[in-house]
Parts: sequence; C-alpha cells; structure tokens
Amino acid sequence: MQSPRDIVITGVGVVSPIGIGVDPFWAALAAGASGIRPISLFDASSLKVRFGGQIADFEPKLFVRPRKSLKVMSREIQLGFAAADLAIADALLPAGSVTPERFGVSFGGDMIYADLEDLETAYRRAAVGGGFDFPRWAEAIHEEVHPLWLLKHLPNMTASHVAIAHDARGPNNSIVLGDVSSLLAVAEAASMIERGWADVMLAGGTGCRLHPTALVARGDALLSHRPDDCRRAARPFDRERDGMVNGEGAAVFVLESRAHAEHRGARIRGRILAAASRCEPALRRGLTGRSLAQAITSACRAAGLAAADVGHVNAHGVGTIDMDRIEAQAIRAALGDVPVTAPKSGCGHMGAGGGAVELAASVLGLERGLVPPTLNYEHPDPDCPVNVVHGQPLAGRPSTALAINLCSTGQAAAVAIAAHQEP
Repeated sequence: MQSPRDIVITGVGVVSPIGIGVDPFWAALAAGASGIRPISLFDASSLKVRFGGQIADFEPKLFVRPRKSLKVMSREIQLGFAAADLAIADALLPAGSVTPERFGVSFGGDMIYADLEDLETAYRRAAVGGGFDFPRWAEAIHEEVHPLWLLKHLPNMTASHVAIAHDARGPNNSIVLGDVSSLLAVAEAASMIERGWADVMLAGGTGCRLHPTALVARGDALLSHRPDDCRRAARPFDRERDGMVNGEGAAVFVLESRAHAEHRGARIRGRILAAASRCEPALRRGLTGRSLAQAITSACRAAGLAAADVGHVNAHGVGTIDMDRIEAQAIRAALGDVPVTAPKSGCGHMGAGGGAVELAASVLGLERGLVPPTLNYEHPDPDCPVNVVHGQPLAGRPSTALAINLCSTGQAAAVAIAAHQEP
C-alpha cells in the first residue's frame, strides 16, 4: 500500500575504499573487490598494523566549494561533503528546486581528531629545555594556528557545510553516537519528513578511523594482525577472524516524501520502511546483544515484516571475536536463517560512516535483485550461527533488507528498507 507520506530514496552518494560513486561502488561489491591496502595517508611505518580500508583516489578539490573551505574541513568532513554532492547529482535534484525551508540535513559523525601538523609548530615553540612553557604556548597558538582551526574538528560541521552549499535551511541535526550514528541519522531524516517538517532530507554519515591520532588513541588490541595478504584480514563471522580492520568512508541518501518525488518525476531507488534503536547497559554488565535483537524485532514490527519477509540482513560484521559472536546470535534469535552480508570485509570499519555505506550496498543490491557477498568467509564458526552470503551475489530473495549497527557500549540501530515498487 503506497502513501504520499512514504519515505523514498531518490539519490545515493558513496565515497568508499572500493569505489567513489554508486556505479564503481556496486561493481566492486558484486565482483568481491577489496579496498584494504597499505596506509599511505601518512608514514605508518612505526605502527604494528599498517593497513586499512583507505580511499586511494579521493580528490576533495573535485567536490568542495568554495575551495577555501578546504582549510576548515577535516578529511571526514571532505568525505561527507563529497558524498552529499554525489547523492544530489544521482537524484537529479537541480539547485533551487526545493523550497529551502523544506530541505534539511541529518548527519552521523565521529569524534574528529586534530591533525598533528596543525599544532606542531606551536608545540615546538613551547617546548624549551626539556620542559613545556605555557606562556609561550599561549603566544604561539595565536601566531601559528589558523583562527578557524577548531571548525575542522567539530562533528556538526559536515551537516553545516552541506546545508550551506545546497541552501538547505530546514531541519539540521548531527548525531555522534559511535558506530550507530549514520543509521540513526537516516532514521531522524525519515522522521522529519513523516512529521511534515521537510520534503527533502540529505541523510548519511562519515568517518575516518585511519587518522594517526585516532589509531594511537584507540590502540591496536582489537585490530587484525594478520601477517599475510592484508586483503584477507577482515573476516566477519569467519572462524579464523582475529580482529577488525580500520577504514574510512561516507555515504549520503536523498530522502523525499513519495508525493514530492513523484511530483518532480524523480527516479525512486528504494523505500525506508521503518527504523528502531535500543540500548543496553553494556559498560556495567557487558554486551549481550539484547539491544540489537530488540532493535531488529522492533524495526521489523514497525515495517510489517515477518522474519520470512526479510530478504537479507546487512550486518555490523566488525570482525572481532566477541562482537561477531554476539551479533550473530542476536540475528539468529530474531530472524532465524536469514541471509547475512557484511561489507566491512571489503571496506574495513569506517566508524560513523560505516552504517551509511553499508546501507547503500543494500539499496543498490535490492534494485538489482542481488545480495552482495561477504569477502573472506571460508570457515563457518559454530559460535556465529548465521547464513553468510559469500562467493558470489545471492539472487532470488525478497526485495527487503535490514541494515544494523551495534556499539560495544550497548547502542543498537536497525533500518528496514525495500526496493521500489511501481504503482
């Protein structure tokens, strides 16, 4: 049953380690290509883990305008801005075609770490005789650091830059809640349209876990240390997995009410059916996966989907021993033997950008009647009782999907989508 208030997806923009733009991204997904490679963004030779899902050919000058804005954009912001540009182009949404007050932005983001080179000169001036001279530091900061330096590191700046560039004066929100951020941003955007507060929303997320400060701050205890081919290091749900692989990426969706999309003759790529989020006290009691199972069940109920109606689950699939086990058992308990795919196997863990990039994989897959495969799944793990799609894309499934993300701190999010159906 279709309604003018249905939330439809009319544009998708992706900037990922396996491709920039929907066509290269999907081609790489379907072919089982990997974007895991040696890190070249900086000198990583002193790190124990020197590989990740790095975007090899991203050129921000092709997307960011005005060019001077690059001075106040971290890499995460650049990736998110580019993904929004690609999404609008994909939606064939001409500038000025949406009433500005009815056009909004909802973005998921992470903590953005400071670039070392921005502070290096000031720090060296204050390091005197083996000590640290704070008065010199105060003086050096004023003279050496760009006065708008802080703007590079505020998580809400992606949504701000995107809104300014596209004259989106409607609802604007930034969600910073770790790995679930971008799915929550999509849910928030859909809610804005459902409530009648906007006709069009740009929704997505961006993240870069390959920043040198982030890598040092987080440490490598949970990372894969495989000494062989790094492309085989990310192994969600596989018995031989030994940890996650960091990555970077962003994706943005143009969401519209069905009435608005049909009025302008837009191509519809898919539909948002429902979303749900839950939380459990993992920091006190340890993660059980109960919040994820509840989010899955609640999203399916809101979407009117029985377990047999779910075509596939796009899993968090981070590749650590415990998280994969907990997630797999929650999926099994809620949905039984549903096919599961895990795009982090080819892109790495993109932080707040991961949920959006992974959701994009399912949107594009549903258009083609295919579930993209998981890389490096070779040894089924009895502790991960899920039906992992691997080897080649899976056809013949119902045209619905559930994208999920889970934080070690207990937050879980689920977004149910479906392929477009002609009236």
